[in-house]
Amino acid sequence: MNKTRFRLLVFFMSLSLIGIILVQLYWINLSLKINDEQFKFHVQQILNRVTEKLRAEEEQRFNNLYYHIKDSVGHRPTKADFANYMYKGDLKEHQNTVYSDYLSQSYKEELEFFDKNEQEEKDSSLTEISEQNGMTIDEYKLSVQNARREDAAREKRHIKYLFDYYNTERPIESRISEEYFLKTLRSDFRDNKVDSENKVDIDFEYAIYKRGLATKMRSKNFSYDPNLSYTASLFPGRDDEGSDNFYRLMVSFPSKKQYILSKILGITMLSVIFTLIIIIAYLSAINQLIKQKQISEIKTDFINNMTHEFKTPIATINLALDAIKNPKILGDTEKVQRYLQMIREENKRMHSQVENVLQISKLDRKELDITKDQANIHDIIEDAIEHVHLIIEAREGHLTRHFHATRTTTLLNDVHFTNVLVNILDNAIKYSEGEPEIDVYTENVKDFILIKISDKGLGMSKTTQKRIFEKFFREHTGDLHNVKGHGLGLAYVKRIIDDHNCNIYVESEKGKGSTFIIKMPLIN
Repeated sequence: MNKTRFRLLVFFMSLSLIGIILVQLYWINLSLKINDEQFKFHVQQILNRVTEKLRAEEEQRFNNLYYHIKDSVGHRPTKADFANYMYKGDLKEHQNTVYSDYLSQSYKEELEFFDKNEQEEKDSSLTEISEQNGMTIDEYKLSVQNARREDAAREKRHIKYLFDYYNTERPIESRISEEYFLKTLRSDFRDNKVDSENKVDIDFEYAIYKRGLATKMRSKNFSYDPNLSYTASLFPGRDDEGSDNFYRLMVSFPSKKQYILSKILGITMLSVIFTLIIIIAYLSAINQLIKQKQISEIKTDFINNMTHEFKTPIATINLALDAIKNPKILGDTEKVQRYLQMIREENKRMHSQVENVLQISKLDRKELDITKDQANIHDIIEDAIEHVHLIIEAREGHLTRHFHATRTTTLLNDVHFTNVLVNILDNAIKYSEGEPEIDVYTENVKDFILIKISDKGLGMSKTTQKRIFEKFFREHTGDLHNVKGHGLGLAYVKRIIDDHNCNIYVESEKGKGSTFIIKMPLIN
């Protein structure tokens, strides 16, 4: 995958993820608005129902009182009749509710009794009256019915007039008890639960206002907030003609926001959890893509380096074989031996490279059998130095030993541990620009021996130091093949060191060289 395609893939994946998150936020916000509207609708319905119930009950009480007074005075009561009756003390205001139903029922029974007797008399004289007025019986009955309807309508208007007059200036607490009002309000909220789907009660505060001023009927903690309070008209009367309501019932819900949030909490939590899973999966996928891209680049480098490493020995072998075929060289035993030695060295070099690849592969599959025996670490170091001695001399460099350790017996595999040291020494030689200057130190620290291999070569950056033990990793220095190698040497070193229960560290500074430190346990 080229860089442009990779960047486009990451861009569209990121865009899709951001889109999903924005859609989730939009739906959460929309759910909050919908729930808020539903809450408002339910509350307004309940308030309207409560105020209508209180209004109907008050009108019923007043009608009962009206007919009781009418029965007492013998005609439609006037304002004076009401004032005389109400303030004489014949019927105390708080007794209205107790006696009103009984009085109303009594008046109804008496009215039915008199209506029955009167009906017989009216029927007997109906013919006579109709004949006197020059009308048929049916015409006369119709005129009587119309007269009664008009009379009933006038009485209804009269009752309404008296009701408005009587109740206009009365304080709210004399029209309804706060205990009964609160009981009715709570009962309706409890029965309707504000929300029919989730049976959840919610605390409320209330207040009743008259012409914009607070009355005594209110809860202690009520405070008006347009977003938390709801209003309904209470006991509308004649003074309402120029305004919306004479009395206003206001109910506030301090915990409304928490209540609405709790309704969508479950689905919101699921949405957040799934969104987090998507984000984690997205980051993991991006991380894997980056790693795969890096591995692809590293493998490409490895193939290029291996090709380069094999090309030179193969070319050298071909040249040596062509030279041996020459009749002039074939007769010269010394030159033939020299070319044969060259072929052998180049073949050994390729074999060593292949062996490193195979060893790493076996280590990955845990198939490499490493047996360990007691050994003197100084002897192993000397053996490793011997392997690279000729290369150092060829480059006119020098290696200095600083063996300060007095306890040197360790448990190791001599072949593999020698390869470890050879790999580190070989790197010190390859990454030295001029004449290699290498120092090898040993010292005892408690029950461990420290082996330090230091050079004055190119050095490494902090980023490179963190990755040098990764398989196939090689630091790019501009020219890909300016230093031969295939990125497996230090990976092999790390695997063998770990198998020996040792630790390896690197200290380096760009342009000032590197120091590899191996910390190895001793045998007591």
